[in-house]
Amino acid sequence: MATRAPRSAAAAQSPTKANWQAPVPEYSVRLHYISHASFLLQTRGGLNAVTDFTGFIGNTTLLPDVVTMNHAHSTHWTANPDPAIPHVLPGWSESFGTPVRHHLDLGEMLVRNVSTDIRSAFGGREDNGNSIFIFEVEGLCIGHLGHLHHEPSPQQYATIGRLDVVMVPVDGGYTMARTNMINVLERLKSRVIVPMHWFSGLALEAFLEEIGPGFAVERVEGPSLEVSLATLPERPTIMVLRPELLRDPG
Repeated sequence: MATRAPRSAAAAQSPTKANWQAPVPEYSVRLHYISHASFLLQTRGGLNAVTDFTGFIGNTTLLPDVVTMNHAHSTHWTANPDPAIPHVLPGWSESFGTPVRHHLDLGEMLVRNVSTDIRSAFGGREDNGNSIFIFEVEGLCIGHLGHLHHEPSPQQYATIGRLDVVMVPVDGGYTMARTNMINVLERLKSRVIVPMHWFSGLALEAFLEEIGPGFAVERVEGPSLEVSLATLPERPTIMVLRPELLRDPG
């Protein structure tokens, strides 16, 4: 993994609107909120990863190096990913109920997963049908909770480990109640928390009202955020990004 940058008390928010086509600053990772639960993660060395990939990320020729998917709903995966994508990581196993295991080392980035359960049709349960994907890059651990339907077990928390940055669904029902999701955030103690899966401003605002005084809130008012170890905030901070599909210039 890359050398850790020195810490400072600077805010994690980029002072200017980050452009997903610009070079990534030294020791940093860029997160661009594409839509719903899909994010583009970019490294200084040029790696591009997309979470909960649906097959469409915008009017762009960008071909991700790695995509992750979860199949709780069709808005989190595609049955027909572009075969030119080098690494396609499903969050479920072809063997029903069996955890899938990913440990993809791309040099600059390590991608791993922790399997969790999801609700299935008619009130049932699909064991290990979702994955929390974790991206280790530039000394940071960045987690995407996917379509999380339950609070992780102690063993799952131990496997997840420290998450400096976490992308969290805050819909309050399709995944799980906001109270339970806030319990997860309080347990993880991540410094940067990016809400996703909020459908409407009402769900997002309800989450922000319920989150409590232990968390700061910053509205980035754009789709992108550049984060590094040196710029992690001193207290857990909700960074509100506004989704925007990728678009090539011209």
